[in-house]
Amino acid sequence: MSSAQAVVECMKIENVRHVFCVPGESFLPVLDAISRESSMQLISARHEGGASFMAEAYGKAAPSPGVVMATRGVGAANLTIGVHTAAQDSTPLVVLLGQVHSSFKGREGFQEVDLEAFFKPIAKWVAEIREPPRTTEIIQRAFRIARTGRPGPVVVAMPEDVLKKEALMTFGPAVSIPAPAPSREEVEAVKDALLSSVRPVVIAGGGVKRAGAEQELVSLAEHYNLPVVTAFRRHDSFPNDHRLYAGHLGLGTDQNILETVRQADTILAVGTRLSEVTTQDYKLLTPDHKVIHIDIDEKTIGSVHPPFLGIVADARQVLKKLLAVDVARGWGNWAERSRRGYEKSLTSPGSRLLNGRIIDCLQNKLPENSVITNDAGNFAGWLHSYFVFRCPHTYVGPTSGAMGYGLPAALGVKLASPDKVVVSLSGDGGFMMTMQEVETAVRYNIPVISLVFNNRMYGTIRMHQEMHYPCQVAGTDLGEVRFSKMADLMGAEGFYVKTAADFERVFEQALLATGPVVIEIECDPEQISLNRTIQSIRAEQ
Repeated sequence: MSSAQAVVECMKIENVRHVFCVPGESFLPVLDAISRESSMQLISARHEGGASFMAEAYGKAAPSPGVVMATRGVGAANLTIGVHTAAQDSTPLVVLLGQVHSSFKGREGFQEVDLEAFFKPIAKWVAEIREPPRTTEIIQRAFRIARTGRPGPVVVAMPEDVLKKEALMTFGPAVSIPAPAPSREEVEAVKDALLSSVRPVVIAGGGVKRAGAEQELVSLAEHYNLPVVTAFRRHDSFPNDHRLYAGHLGLGTDQNILETVRQADTILAVGTRLSEVTTQDYKLLTPDHKVIHIDIDEKTIGSVHPPFLGIVADARQVLKKLLAVDVARGWGNWAERSRRGYEKSLTSPGSRLLNGRIIDCLQNKLPENSVITNDAGNFAGWLHSYFVFRCPHTYVGPTSGAMGYGLPAALGVKLASPDKVVVSLSGDGGFMMTMQEVETAVRYNIPVISLVFNNRMYGTIRMHQEMHYPCQVAGTDLGEVRFSKMADLMGAEGFYVKTAADFERVFEQALLATGPVVIEIECDPEQISLNRTIQSIRAEQ
């Protein structure tokens, strides 16, 4: 068996059903082997950045990791954005890169890059297949590292000559993911900490989602009347319509929600790295907070805030153990007060603006198990503030804040969950970065709905520009692009709307469409964010 065939057999063992790429001559043998494997579909994208976003989102939504392939230096450089996103989002991603012929290495061969050195700072593990008999060892190890512990991206370089060589290959079983449980002493320590707590709050992160622990978290919260807030872009780790949900810690978070965390005396941080955004520039948690930090990765614990107690364990196992503990007190009044703070945020003035009314339409029209993806930009503030995520596995967004993510992520999610409605939200700046993947959606008939909020500027950057250099606009204005027409020209359905009523009418049509749809929404550039205008920012200076 050739090394290329062995690579594909390893993917088959891991139940990989879709592989994303931009084809390159350096890994043609792998492309050929995939084309002969009936259980696998190759998705050829228009740009490696788009392909890597598709694979990264697929890794969030599917039971198997995302897999993306590209050619040596140039393709590898283009897909780096997806690798960085997978690293910050703790997403299992396997990156397979063609490499120059072994005998050409070190001679600055055509498109040569030292891929191991190039990716080491942002990947969980990087390796190169140098001997054909070690192909299965390296590829299966890559899948194991990507999926176990804190998941993340791994990169494997494949010299083109090695892929063609044959050897006797041996294969191990599919990856079995360890789920370490806390010790009895650790569980007792959590119990004691809760017993002494007056105002505890749970911060639920991506580790809850990755462990499949959403129901255990609900059960624990209900058992003790614990208010729960979700970490940045982890909205669906706890049902937002639950009486114990107290809000989302993101960008521009409502002060009522932040006040819940400020007033807490004990923080039960479950499966979260307590990122810069979640902790509001690392300022939300103070020495007065008693933090119980639970995470699968020992390096995460204490990296932001010194924990009162740190537990290295699987989130589901911890929550199950805590459910069996009898803490003879409840925090019903505190939980009710926390919930009221979140409910107040749902009726803030931004909900009555155009973008707020569009989010309301999505809430009313989408099936409950629909998945929403979003790009980076201020438009996402309306989604984060006003959409109520009721079910698990209904949100996919980049904690890395990567622009261009929304549309390709939607394609990856739709392939992983073909029975769900998938909607992406993007600004015009981000959408333009990867909108060529509309053609990919058309070619493979992937029916996603893409919303483009067009205010003809890099809005987030413009907001910061106005805050620090008022009236000095540099580089943030964008030209006039009619995205709806471009979508039509690529074979998708394109719509252009200016009012909430028009959007509702068009969105109902989009839900019935059998192919990809792009809805362009004309936005007022003056309304720069959820609760600020350009003029109001200038007036503050």
